[in-house]
Amino acid sequence: MSSQNIPISAWLPVSKKELETRGWQQPDIIIVSGDAYVDHPSFGHAVIARILEKDGFKVAILPQPNWRDDLRDFQKLGAPRLFFGVTAGCMDSMINHYTAGKRLRSDDAYTPGGVSGFRPDYASIVYTKILKQLFPAIPVIVGGVEASLRRFTHYDYWSDSLKPSVLLDSGADILVYGMGELPIRKIAKQLANGVPVHKIRDIEQIAFLSDEKLVINEYVELASYEKCLSDKKTYAQNFSFIETESNSLKAKTLIQQHGKKWLVVNPPSAPMSTAEIDASFDLPYTRLPHPRYNNRGAIPAFEMIKFSVNIHRGCFGGCSFCTISAHQGKFVSSRSEESVIKEVKIIIEQDDFAGHISDLGGPSANMYRMQGKDISVCSSCKRYSCIYPSICKNLEMDHGPLIAIYKKVSELPGIKKVTIGSGVRYDMFMTAYKAKDKANHLTEYARELISRHVSGRLKVAPEHTSNEVLKVMRKPSFDSFKLFQNLFNKICRETQQQQQQIIPYFISGHPGCKLENMAELAAETKELGFHLEQVQDFTPTPMTLSTEMYYTQLDPYTLQPVYAARTAKEKHDQLQFFFWYKKENVQWIRNILRQLKRDDLLGRLFKTNNFQKQKDDNHKGKRSESRDTRRKKR
Repeated sequence: MSSQNIPISAWLPVSKKELETRGWQQPDIIIVSGDAYVDHPSFGHAVIARILEKDGFKVAILPQPNWRDDLRDFQKLGAPRLFFGVTAGCMDSMINHYTAGKRLRSDDAYTPGGVSGFRPDYASIVYTKILKQLFPAIPVIVGGVEASLRRFTHYDYWSDSLKPSVLLDSGADILVYGMGELPIRKIAKQLANGVPVHKIRDIEQIAFLSDEKLVINEYVELASYEKCLSDKKTYAQNFSFIETESNSLKAKTLIQQHGKKWLVVNPPSAPMSTAEIDASFDLPYTRLPHPRYNNRGAIPAFEMIKFSVNIHRGCFGGCSFCTISAHQGKFVSSRSEESVIKEVKIIIEQDDFAGHISDLGGPSANMYRMQGKDISVCSSCKRYSCIYPSICKNLEMDHGPLIAIYKKVSELPGIKKVTIGSGVRYDMFMTAYKAKDKANHLTEYARELISRHVSGRLKVAPEHTSNEVLKVMRKPSFDSFKLFQNLFNKICRETQQQQQQIIPYFISGHPGCKLENMAELAAETKELGFHLEQVQDFTPTPMTLSTEMYYTQLDPYTLQPVYAARTAKEKHDQLQFFFWYKKENVQWIRNILRQLKRDDLLGRLFKTNNFQKQKDDNHKGKRSESRDTRRKKR
């Protein structure tokens, strides 16, 4: 089904004309987004808008308003009756705009035609300030990824500075963090019932500013913004409290002083039940971009996910560099089979669907329906990860339900192929391979995945080869990847699919990683037959352990020093080792390895050996001897 076959009233209104078509004098709520309006459950603004619509509110969307002119975009829909909701979009606007090297990107995957420049830096702040200037009496609720990750004092890589909570910089009335369906409904209902925005304080998963230190039963007081500015050690310690409480089923309120204001961050909501998450995905999305974009080119982010299905949220991996647990939470919420199959059937009916479901996944591909066997144990648990440094004995890690849903979707009429595009946590079925294999369908899952659901290439993320770096990353030993590679190759041989490949992801410049570690990575991956493609320079993003280590050069939990490549040159040099095979890098790498006194790596990378080294030494000796001989002759 294309947008031409759907009436404009199927989308939420984005213009004054569309409001009038619906007979609305005034919307109740206006959602302002840094992304183009795509009415799809993978786009947060659409989810929040549809949830509020289901509760009976009149919701309009203001996508990518122009903030550089006379601000007419912000005024074209008028003032909402209840509030403005503001989100920077599906990504932090600074990550959307800039590379790890702080160079301006030339594209934007969430804009028609992939064109850049349709959202400002620090979009949550810019949008909110404009709305407060134009409509000072209307509450502004800020949320989404950017606001969520910047809710506390945080390190901002692009300005190389500590910034206060986005609430302070933006002037928003309330911040909703994480996946906001549950708290935003409660906020809307209280405002609709006449509760002033400054009195909305008792809702889980929100943050707000107070003029005084409130009386709260159970709370953790973080070091103030001002103390963090003056002492990196104090700032580092804050993160250990933030991460612990963010990953707890029985979390405490967190408070932090910012000058004369007090930031109050209420505990997160309980993980969504299957019924609640189904309700979010089962809303009447058109699953298409708004028709206003028909002549402006495809939206790359939408094209990538249009035939994929998200089957769960949350991730208990706890990787140091990942923001998923900080935003979606550690605890996994899974959809029912019925809800997933219902969505697949809708996709099958789309005009341009050719039979290939590109993903049945989530933040990690294989965490569907996984949780603690005894939830009471989880209630008192303070671990940041259920699978690192070891797999928790209380974790229900049965891959059987995942295998079942793969098979049921694959058997639907109109489905030719189902592939898994999300990253697979292979360590879950490799490290527990012998002890828990049969009961948890581990080998069976690996065989099902590799033999039937790989589209030529399978994405996995070992991230590094050095165990000392992997420890800082909270990732398993590289030996686990080698075991998985062997299993992958074995299954491919048995099923006569040797053309399939593993595509491993690696990161350079991560805290704990030195130039020598990157040289070892280059040699190790070369010997495994990889010319690396999926690589990245570490980008410090707010509210991750890795970012705190990058800024403070301390481990927040132990306060022990951690090396971090801080300069642009250090980061660039590490990145170069991914591309050891390029001619323009060879001589530079040779020089670096000699400086590091790692002739062993020189040999592994460039096929030199002891014989060649001896030959080179002999040649040098001959040249020296000939010079001596010439001197004697003279």
